[in-house]
Parts: sequence; structure tokens; C-alpha cells
Amino acid sequence: MHRRQALRLLASAATLPLLSREAFSLFQAVHDQLPDPAVLKSLNPQQNATVTTIAELIIPQTDTPGAKAARVNEFIDLILTEWYDEEEKSTFMTGLADVDSRTRDLYGKDFVDCVEKQQVEILQALDDEVAAREENARRRRNRPPEKNFFFMMKQLTLVGYYTSQVGFEQELHGEIIPARHAACVPLEAEAAK
Repeated sequence: MHRRQALRLLASAATLPLLSREAFSLFQAVHDQLPDPAVLKSLNPQQNATVTTIAELIIPQTDTPGAKAARVNEFIDLILTEWYDEEEKSTFMTGLADVDSRTRDLYGKDFVDCVEKQQVEILQALDDEVAAREENARRRRNRPPEKNFFFMMKQLTLVGYYTSQVGFEQELHGEIIPARHAACVPLEAEAAK
């Protein structure tokens, strides 16, 4: 599968289970490309802080690690740098700047400087806009919804998290190499173990 095909699938997929094994493996390989320590190529420190905060609000740390621990911000930076074309990257970066613009208009400070309640209010407004655009696209039939920053952010966060080692193993309880293989054992014998 080529990158463009994977991105088209990502843009059209509403849920992670729609990713093929090949696309899933491709996105897992992106995580393997993340340098340690982090080296950002598309996002500046302010933008990175905003992306990190938004991703962590989408998938917060609970009894399992959140988006920050899965390095979702670095995954997004790599996708922006190496996978997105100029139009997609521009849509994302413009939307990212709009997040700070909205919070400055409402609260007089940047998104990362707001309290969590204010951040959630901004994200809820963005999510409501995505829902309205999707509804308009359904009404117009056969027209995909317009590309939107928050839709892209949510998709990248989910894929970045669940294809990371943290998300795959600790949240999905997936195994890259199963601990044991039952081969051709009859089901009754396997169930008795």
C-alpha cells in the first residue's frame, strides 16, 4: 500500500477497525521512524504544545497511557512533513492557528495557557463544526465533507495512538507476536486448557 492510498483510507475511515492490516502495519512503521530524542520538522514548539494538548484531551491518560505517552504529536509531525501534500498541510496548520485565535478571542490567551474546561469548550465547538459539515455533505449526497483541521486532528490522534506500541499493546491488548500458538489442536482440547 502506498502512502497516498493509506492517507485516503485514513481520511475516509470513521473508525480504526476499517484500517487493513497493511495500512495498520504502515502506520506502525511510522512510529519506528520517530527519532529519539524528538526532532520536529513541521511543528514549531508552540504548535507542538497545542497538538500535544489536543491529542491528550482526545485520548487522556487513565489507567493506560494517553496520547502524549504514545508520542502522537511526533507521529502527527512526521505525517505532516513526509506524507501530507501542501494543501493538506496548509489546512492543518491554518486550523491549528485558528485554535489559538479562537482562544485569544474568548479567553485572552493561547490554547495551551487555558484551563482544561476552556480547552474542552473550544474542542467541543470544533467538533460541532465537523458534525455540521458531515451533515451538510450527507444532504448534498456523494460529496465528501470538506477537509477540516479538527477532523484531521482526531483521525491522526486515533491512528497515531492505536498504531503505537502503547496503544496497540496496552489499550487494544494486541500482540505482534502471540505468546503461544495452538496450531491444529481440536477446539475442545484448546478450550479445556
